[in-house]
Amino acid sequence: MATREPEIITNKQQMRNWSRSMRSQGKSIGLVPTMGYLHQGHLSLITEAQKHTQLIVVSIYVNPGQFSANEDLSTYPSDFHGDIEKLKSTPNGVDVIFNPRNLYDYGVERDRSGGSEGEKEGGMVSCLEDEGRGHETWIRVERLEKGMCGKSRPVFFRGVATVVAKLFNIVEPDVAVFGKKDYQQWRIIQRMVRDLDFAVKVIGSEMIRDKDGLAMSSRNVHLSPQERGQALSISRSLFEAKSAAKSGKTVCSELRRSVIESMEAAGGKIDYVEIVDQESLEAVEEIKGGVVLCVAAWFGKVRLIDNMEIHV
Repeated sequence: MATREPEIITNKQQMRNWSRSMRSQGKSIGLVPTMGYLHQGHLSLITEAQKHTQLIVVSIYVNPGQFSANEDLSTYPSDFHGDIEKLKSTPNGVDVIFNPRNLYDYGVERDRSGGSEGEKEGGMVSCLEDEGRGHETWIRVERLEKGMCGKSRPVFFRGVATVVAKLFNIVEPDVAVFGKKDYQQWRIIQRMVRDLDFAVKVIGSEMIRDKDGLAMSSRNVHLSPQERGQALSISRSLFEAKSAAKSGKTVCSELRRSVIESMEAAGGKIDYVEIVDQESLEAVEEIKGGVVLCVAAWFGKVRLIDNMEIHV
């Protein structure tokens, strides 16, 4: 397959200048935000973005703002060279890979006197530090972030919303595409865009699964063969619950119990199993319209999420 060489941009101002130059020529821009270690699920987002815009920017940035101190930031998988090769080989290609070093680096130099400002290697203030001149502005989508992943990961969604807002302000896209595998995240970004009047159309792209049914995730690489086999209980239980709901079993407590029992029997440690309204993400007791069944569970040391939209 012929490859297309994308431009790699690492500087925020250079990225903004590129976008404004393209827009001045009347071209539309689509953004696909990622944390790298790309798989077919990410590439499907690019395919979706290509339906809506002329130019495609893929950001690759592992966002420290969404990780707590006890989470897997240091072990998050990375293969930038491999990512480039995958993007080059993507049908119709991408135009820019935006790979900033640190989006929370404001060129603030720390010194003993209380300091001056300037670009000095090794003297930058991280968003995770408590120093007075670090990053301290966060976006919170207060109600939508409370449940599900927000319960066990209290800083996660403020980090996601903030870094996405930063990417929108830097790239200035017309369209941004997010995967529905991260269902709560997708709805939170939609609400942030609505509430803060971002001029960006947010599109949710359907989840991609491996042939065995496991939802594609960069973290799957950390599963042992045994754990991967056990983790198939997630998708299996979701499809069974959807089939049961379609057959008239619409009491949510019973559906949740069957999903929990199935995953626990396979060795999973449950974080949550929730059935919520697709728009409000409020828990429902009985399925009467469009809902989404969302799960998060640990298999070994890997936390996996999945979901299934159900319409009755």
